[in-house]
Amino acid sequence: MIKKTAHTYRNAYSGLSKETWILSLVMLINRSGTMVLPFMTLYLTSAEMGYSIGDAGLVFGLFGLGSFSGSWIGGKLTDKTGFFNIQLISLLGGGVLFLVLGQMKSFPLICIITFLLSFVNEAFRPANSTAIAFYSKENNRTRSYSLNRLAINLGWSVGSAMGGILASINYELLFWVDGFTNIGAAILLWILLRRPAQLHKVENDKTVAPKVSVWKDKSYLLFTILCTIFAICFFQSFTNIPVYFKKGLNLSEPFIGFLLALNGIIIVLVEMVLIYKLEGKRNNLVYITLGVCLTGASFFILNIPIASAVGLATLMIILITFGEILSMPFMNSYWISRARPENRGQYAALHSMAWSTAQTIGPLSGAQVAEHLGFDFLWWFTGAIALIAAWAFHRMYRSETKASGIIPLAG
Repeated sequence: MIKKTAHTYRNAYSGLSKETWILSLVMLINRSGTMVLPFMTLYLTSAEMGYSIGDAGLVFGLFGLGSFSGSWIGGKLTDKTGFFNIQLISLLGGGVLFLVLGQMKSFPLICIITFLLSFVNEAFRPANSTAIAFYSKENNRTRSYSLNRLAINLGWSVGSAMGGILASINYELLFWVDGFTNIGAAILLWILLRRPAQLHKVENDKTVAPKVSVWKDKSYLLFTILCTIFAICFFQSFTNIPVYFKKGLNLSEPFIGFLLALNGIIIVLVEMVLIYKLEGKRNNLVYITLGVCLTGASFFILNIPIASAVGLATLMIILITFGEILSMPFMNSYWISRARPENRGQYAALHSMAWSTAQTIGPLSGAQVAEHLGFDFLWWFTGAIALIAAWAFHRMYRSETKASGIIPLAG
C-alpha cells in the first residue's frame, strides 16, 4: 500500500518540464516574502503610523485598483514583448517599490506607492500564466498549473508565519524582506529560465482556439463573469470566515490559524495527485462545476445546527478546500484551451482581472452584509450564489459539448 502510494505521488510530479519547476521555484521564493499585505492594516493602524481603519480601507481599495489595471496592461504587454521580460521587470520593480513603500510615512505618498506597487506586481500574473502554458504540454498543463499553485500556497504559509514574527519586532522589516525576495526571485529567473527563441511557439494542441479577440469570445466572457462570482464567494474564507469562527463559533485564534493552515496542508498533500488522476478524463467544466458546488455547500454547512463548533468549522474548511482543488486548476486549463499563443496574455489578463475584482469586492461586500443582515444570511446568500454559478458552469458544459457534437452526460 505504501509502495503504491509513493508510486502514485512520484507519477503525479513526473513528466513536467524543467522550466515549469523553475517557474514554480520562482513563485515559491516570491510568495515566501509575501508579508506586507496580510499585515498592512495592522501596520497602518499601529501607534507608530496612527491611521484609521477607514484610511487602511482606502489603501486596500487603491491596491485592488492597481491590481486590476496591472493585470490588463501586463497581459497586453506579455503578448507584445513576451512573458520573460514582463516577469523580470515586474519582480524587480515590485521589489524596489516594496522597499520604497516601507519608508513612506505621508498618507498621500503611501496611497500613490501602494497603487504603483500593486500595478507592477500584478502584471506578473498574466505573464507567469502564459509562461506556464508555453513550457507545458497539453497532457500535463493542469498539473503544471497545480504545481504553481502548490508553490503559491507553500510560500504564503511561510510568508505569513515569518511575517508574524517580524511584525512583532518591527513592521518595517516586512517591507525589506518582501522587497529582497522579489529581487531574489528576479535574479533566479534571469539565471535559470531558458529564454524562448521566439515570442510564441507553434503547438499542435487539440484544444479549442478561436481566432477572435478575447473581447469577442462570448463564452470566455461569460466564463470570466462566473469566475468572478465564484471568487467573490471563495474570498470570504480568508476574510469574513475567520471573523465568524471567532465571534460566532467562539474558536480561539490559534485554532483558527490551524484551520487556515489546514487549507494549505490539504492542497500540498492532495492536489497534484488528484489532478494527476483526473486530468484529461473529463471536460474541464465538469470538474469546475463540481468544485463550485462543493464551495457553495461549505457555506451552507455553517448554518447547520451542530453541537461541535470545532467539527463544523473543520468540515467547512475541508469542503471549501476540495472545492478549490477541483475548480481552480481546471479554470486555468479552460482559459488556455481557448487562447492562441499570440493572445494568451490577454486571456490570462482577463482571468487575473476577475480575481482582482473579486478580491476587492468580496471581503468588503461580505462584511457589509454580515454587519447589517447577520452572518447566517451571509452564508445562505453566499452558498446560493455559488450554486447558481455552478449551475451556469454546467449549462456552459452542456452547450459546448452539444455544439461540438459530443453528447453530454445527463444532469
